[in-house]
Amino acid sequence: MDTDKLDFQIEIHNQIAEIDADQWNRLIKHDYPFAKHQFLKALEDHQCVGKRFGWIAHHIAIFAQSANAEKTLIAAMPVYEKHNNYGEFVFDQAWEQAWNHIGLNYYPKLVCAIPYTPALGPRLLVDRTLDSTSQKQLQQLLINEFKALAKRLNMSGSHLLFAEHSDQVLLKTEFAEDFIKRRDCQFHWHNQNYQSFADFLSQLKAKKRKNIRQERNSIAKANIQFRILSGHQASKQDWQEFDYFYQKTFIEKWSTPTLNLGFFQQIGQTMPDNIVLLLAEKDGKTLAGALLFRSQTHLYGRHWGAAQEIKNLHFETCFYQGIDYAIKHKLMVFEPGAGGEHKIARGFSPVITESFHYLTENPFKEALQRFVYEEKVMIADYADDCLTHSPYSPV
Repeated sequence: MDTDKLDFQIEIHNQIAEIDADQWNRLIKHDYPFAKHQFLKALEDHQCVGKRFGWIAHHIAIFAQSANAEKTLIAAMPVYEKHNNYGEFVFDQAWEQAWNHIGLNYYPKLVCAIPYTPALGPRLLVDRTLDSTSQKQLQQLLINEFKALAKRLNMSGSHLLFAEHSDQVLLKTEFAEDFIKRRDCQFHWHNQNYQSFADFLSQLKAKKRKNIRQERNSIAKANIQFRILSGHQASKQDWQEFDYFYQKTFIEKWSTPTLNLGFFQQIGQTMPDNIVLLLAEKDGKTLAGALLFRSQTHLYGRHWGAAQEIKNLHFETCFYQGIDYAIKHKLMVFEPGAGGEHKIARGFSPVITESFHYLTENPFKEALQRFVYEEKVMIADYADDCLTHSPYSPV
């Protein structure tokens, strides 16, 4: 397929519901949950995104037009207009201050991202039944439209966050002059073909292994047990209890919760096989919960909450239960979410993440070049330092 000869049209959609769900999901690799039509639609249906929270949909869709006038979706990007950086997990407040200082507006801007979700995954969605050359051409079209849309809407720029490796390669090779690259660090657990949790522990240094056993044993001795539920299995009461924990903990630790019971219940019904709901219980009473998502290859920890503070319950619910699940289901990677050096001692290793930033005007070109270089060095040093604290025994 030569896109110069193809009869296609590019559309911008302010609601994901305007695009056929099956056609959209057909473009997603490995059943990655967060780019799925069901996930994005639930966010929109229950006002988790929109003007209130500064996430306004401008999804890019490229359709092929057949001779009988039928349209087929062949490429897409989840795109939002942003009026703050809330829920992005790539922090650019210093850039905003610099823009404002010289009388320019940094907001609104465009982001290609999944709201409130710092999980690596596909962002440049294309029809994978096409040949590799056609797929690359479509991805280039998406990126060019992403840039052009920011200009048409008088926005300061277009920012692509937490893209998977193949998307990053294209941006680095074909669009290196257009996008500023930033780096950050997360902590991921990697499954080395472990057969059991004990097998995983056997790869750790004795002191770290002992600490994890003590933390897990404290929960077992407290007679706290876990139910692990798919969306099929989670009841209305299960979701109500989890929503209570999520709302309570979010308000206490951060600010206004963006997700709600309607959202949780809807994704439980519409994407049940991607849902892993963990509920901690004692004597018939639910104490805490964690919401994880799974693809064909990855497990993603996303939200957690508890009725009260119980020592080690967070580690057990959000880390150890997830590792155990990933081993049993032969998932390759467990991403527990952004931040948290405490994850290192529990088997999670530093992973460099990258984001890409196109600016329609860049009055600070040299300053930003210095900024991203210094940031790159700092992040690399930080990741190297984290590796010196690795709990794994030397090979």
